[in-house]
Amino acid sequence: MYDSGMSVSLTLTKSPSHLSLLATQFKALGDPTRLELIMNVASSASAEACVCDLTPDTGLTQGTVSHHLKILVEAGLLERSQRGKWAYYSLTDSATSILHSLNIEIPTRKVSTPNC
Repeated sequence: MYDSGMSVSLTLTKSPSHLSLLATQFKALGDPTRLELIMNVASSASAEACVCDLTPDTGLTQGTVSHHLKILVEAGLLERSQRGKWAYYSLTDSATSILHSLNIEIPTRKVSTPNC
């Protein structure tokens, strides 16, 4: 999916709003469950995932997974789109940039059957 020769870096700035956003994003990614959710969304077949697809791999309740997803959305790392009664999540450009700048490889997309 990504060119291995591509160089991505974060632009550091003294802008208080940018620093605050980066701190919020790193704090959100600092939780192992949220980092796992980000990686699962990134590796999903269509680069998006429903909470019902993400819950089984975590061993957590759907409510707990939804809470973690809400934090990732508020941090600007995931986008949420509502389809009927289900919410689908996809990576933002900011999340992709952060993962690449940290040399975190996004796993190969896996084909999965929806649980919804």
